[in-house]
Amino acid sequence: MQLTGAEILIRCLQEEGVDYVFGYPGGAVLNIYDELFKQHKVKHVLVRHEQGAVHAADGYSRSSQQVGVALVTSGPGVTNAVTGIATAYMDSIPMVVITGQVPTNAIGQDAFQECDTVGITRPCVKHNFLVKDVRDLAVTVKKAFYLATTGRPGPVLVDIPKDVSQALAEYSYPKTITLRSYNPVTKGHAGQIKKAVQLLLEAKRPMVYTGGGVVLNDAAESLTRLVRLLGFPCTNTLMGLGGFPATDPQFTGMLGMHGTYESNMAMQNCDVLLAVGARFDDRVIGNPAHFYRADRKIIHIDIDPSSISKRVKVDVPIVGYVRDVLDEMVKIVESSPARPDAAPLKSWWAQIKEWQRKDCLRYDRDSKLIKPQFVVEKLYEVTQGDAFITSDVGQHQMWAAQYYKFDKPRRWINSGGLGTMGFGLPAAMGVQLVNPRASVVCVTGEASIQMCIQELSTCKQYHLPIKVVNLNNRYMGMVRQWQEFFYGNRYAESYMDALPDFVKLAEAYGHVGMKIEKPGDVEGALREAFAQKERLVFLDFITDQTENVFPMVPGGKGLTEMILAEEL
Repeated sequence: MQLTGAEILIRCLQEEGVDYVFGYPGGAVLNIYDELFKQHKVKHVLVRHEQGAVHAADGYSRSSQQVGVALVTSGPGVTNAVTGIATAYMDSIPMVVITGQVPTNAIGQDAFQECDTVGITRPCVKHNFLVKDVRDLAVTVKKAFYLATTGRPGPVLVDIPKDVSQALAEYSYPKTITLRSYNPVTKGHAGQIKKAVQLLLEAKRPMVYTGGGVVLNDAAESLTRLVRLLGFPCTNTLMGLGGFPATDPQFTGMLGMHGTYESNMAMQNCDVLLAVGARFDDRVIGNPAHFYRADRKIIHIDIDPSSISKRVKVDVPIVGYVRDVLDEMVKIVESSPARPDAAPLKSWWAQIKEWQRKDCLRYDRDSKLIKPQFVVEKLYEVTQGDAFITSDVGQHQMWAAQYYKFDKPRRWINSGGLGTMGFGLPAAMGVQLVNPRASVVCVTGEASIQMCIQELSTCKQYHLPIKVVNLNNRYMGMVRQWQEFFYGNRYAESYMDALPDFVKLAEAYGHVGMKIEKPGDVEGALREAFAQKERLVFLDFITDQTENVFPMVPGGKGLTEMILAEEL
C-alpha cells in the first residue's frame, strides 16, 4: 500500500505512541495538517506562537517520560521555534521537532518562506535531518525518536519539504534502529564503580551533588536509596530539584549562585564529592579556579563523556546511565560489611549544622508589603507540596526553587541552561495536558509572562485550568538586582512603567483574574484560586519592589564568596 509522505509521518507518530503534537500551521505543512485532521489518535494543540509550541512540547516531556513533539512551518515558523529548541537542547530534553520546508526544487532559490533550517538549528539540536526522498521518511522519523531518547537526550529536528509530504511511497516502519556511528556507552565501568564506592566509604567529609541527569534518567529512587544508606549530605542543582526529597534531613538545599550557604560551603570543603548527572556549570560552582582543591577527590557519573572533566578535572569518571550506576553502587554497599567511619561523619554533620545556623533564606516576615518568598511558601502549604511548578526566568524562578520543597522528580519545570523568559506558561500547558488531574502552577513575573502571554488563548481553547502566580514587582527583577549590586543603582531599562492590568487582561482571554496587594490576603487568594478547579486563574501579587534574592555568588566569584542579606 502506498501512502503520501504526510500519511507516512502521521502513521509513524502513531507507531511511536504520540498523544499530542503542539504546533501552528502554514503552507509548507498543510499536507501534514490535512492528514492530522483525518485521524483522531494523534491530537493536535494549536498554540498562538511557534515558540509556545516547542515550550509546550518541552513541558510535556519534562513532566512525563514521553517525547515532546512540535510541528511548525518553514521560514518564520522555524526561526520562531529556535528559542524553544535551544532551551530543550541546553537542558537535554527529549523532543522531536517536525518542520516544513519549501519544495526540494526550490531549496537554495530564496523561495517564499525558505530558510536553511538544518544550518540554523545545527548548533542547538542533538541532530537534524533534511528528508529529500519520501522513501527515507519513515526510517528518518524512527532515527529521530531513537536519537532523542538514548544516550544524553535532546531535541532532534526533521525537516520535510512540501513535495516530500505529497509524494507516494510504500509504508514500512522499522521496529528497531541501529546507527553505526552512534553507540552511546550506557553501562558504567565495573572497576570504576568499585573504586568510587571505596572512596565514598573512606570519606571523612563527603558530599553528594546531583543534577538534572538524575531526573531525566528516572534515577531519583536509586539516588535516595544510596544517600540514605551512606548517611551523607546531598544537594541538588536547579535542574536536579526533586531528585532527592527536599524535606529529607540529609538534604542541604539547592547549591550554586543562589544556593544555600550550607550547600555551597559543604561543596567547597568536602574531601570526597560524588557528582551525579550534573556538569559543574558556571552557575553551580562559580569560578573553577576557586573551586579547585588538591585534597578533594571527585567522582563523576554522567551519560555524556564530553561533560566529564570539561570544567573541573575529576578523579573517578564513570560514563553510563546514572540510574544503573547508582543501582550497582547500592548493591556493592549493601553486600559489604564496611560503612563510612561514624566519628568523622558525625563531626562533618556538626559543621554543616553550624553553617545552617546562618539561616540564609530568612526574610522579613513582618513586612506590610507582600514578600515574594512568602507567596511561594504559602503556595507550598496550599498545594501540600504536590503541585507541578513551572517557572519563567528571573528572581521569581529562584524564589520558587528556594522555597517550594520538591520531594518528587519531574515536578519542577524550568529553563535552566538557556534561561528563557516566556517558558513558564506554554510549558505549563504541556504539563497540564499530560497530567490532566494535577495542580499545575506557573510562577512568573510581570516581565517574563508578557513574552508568551498570547498562550492564554490556547489555555482557553483547551480548557487548561493552570494557576498563574505573577510575582509582580514592576521591574525586570533580576536585571534590577544586578544593576543595584554591580552597576551603581543605574536601572537602565529595567523598570516596567507601562504594565497592563493583568486582571482585565486575563478576563479578556476568558479567564479569572485576581489582584492581591496585602500579605494577609495571600493565602485566601491562593485557596480561592485552587478551589476553581476548571478555570485558569491569574493571580497578580503586588510584591515588594526592593526585595533581592539571597544568597548570591557574584559572577566570576567562588562558591564561598556569597553575598548574604545581612551583609548589605
